[in-house]
Amino acid sequence: MTMADNKDKKVLNVPALRFPEFSGEWKREILNDVCAFHNGRAYKQNELLSDGKYRVLRVGNFFTNDSWYYSDLELDDEKVAVNGDLLYAWSASFGPRFWTGEKVIYHYHIWKIDSFQQVSKEFLFYFLERDTEKIKNEVQGGTMVHITKGDMEKREILYPSILEQSKIARLLSLLDERIATQNRIIEKLETLIKGIVDFIFTVNKFPKVPFKEIYVRAGEGGTPATSNHEYYDNGTIPFIKIDDLQNKYIKTNKDCITELGLQKSSAWIVPANSIIYSNGATIGAISINLFPVCTKQGILGVVPKTKINVEFLYYFMTSTTFAKAVERIVTEGTMRTAYLKDINHIPCPVPCSVKQDEIAKLLSTLSEKLENEVIFQMKLQKQKEFLLSQMFI
Repeated sequence: MTMADNKDKKVLNVPALRFPEFSGEWKREILNDVCAFHNGRAYKQNELLSDGKYRVLRVGNFFTNDSWYYSDLELDDEKVAVNGDLLYAWSASFGPRFWTGEKVIYHYHIWKIDSFQQVSKEFLFYFLERDTEKIKNEVQGGTMVHITKGDMEKREILYPSILEQSKIARLLSLLDERIATQNRIIEKLETLIKGIVDFIFTVNKFPKVPFKEIYVRAGEGGTPATSNHEYYDNGTIPFIKIDDLQNKYIKTNKDCITELGLQKSSAWIVPANSIIYSNGATIGAISINLFPVCTKQGILGVVPKTKINVEFLYYFMTSTTFAKAVERIVTEGTMRTAYLKDINHIPCPVPCSVKQDEIAKLLSTLSEKLENEVIFQMKLQKQKEFLLSQMFI
């Protein structure tokens, strides 16, 4: 596919990247001139039922798998979404979605958008998606952040001919389909790895020892006082927080503390190739650090004994067997916590070194495949973000 690059042309109302067969400036209007926004219904709590005639689409169902509510209220077609309708969440969470499914009544915090003849619904979808981050930065505060209908209607839109709109939307739609396929590949790989891990630690009758016997040192970290800049400014010691525990390996980190910060807190240096495990709040997040780090409270560092393959231990600690054992010893309170003193008593399988290495190698091969698929998914997403930034004005 050939694209025309207009970055260096000082022509008004022309995108930086464009299909070469199109020319001429794009038309400039406001959203109120090209589409109509319809509010959903503001349901009272007693009008939302656990079962009923119509499903009620709320923002929670818009982005996640929140439980559905129902209603028996009869409403006009303007407040009902059917397959193919363009919807937009305008409070708390923001963004456009095409509704695909059976008829639903949509909640007040969602708009249904009807596009007029000069702008296609698909082009409008991607235009709104492109502007989502910008809109988030402009939202109003209060009990629930939101953008008003009036403000949205006054937002500027620039658009080309219907034919060019169609080609732009088709390209982005194909890319979305590929991203969706990639997400399914990732989900299936994650399910496969999880299934194999659980099979290994359920079926095999490995010798077991208490968790406390598999490490040379373990313990939570600590957070230096955030009010003292000397503990953080120009720090060089990696300081691991829950956001850093997203992948199998910690290869990079966001925050650091100074040597003084380390000395003035309960943080300690966890050597490379140890287990970093969240035992507070988000219990179960886990990674292997590839370089020395320290952690905040609520995150354990576990330094395995030499006879314990760290990769083998990592996979055991991601298993359903270990997760269920941890859940049984969680202490409820201001923050749910699985204390090390209780984790220490969880039975830990310790097969011979050769068997540990075999299991670790098998699962690591699959994890590497998963990591590569995730990297490719991120590249696809970056490609889409680039096209959204360059193919619209």
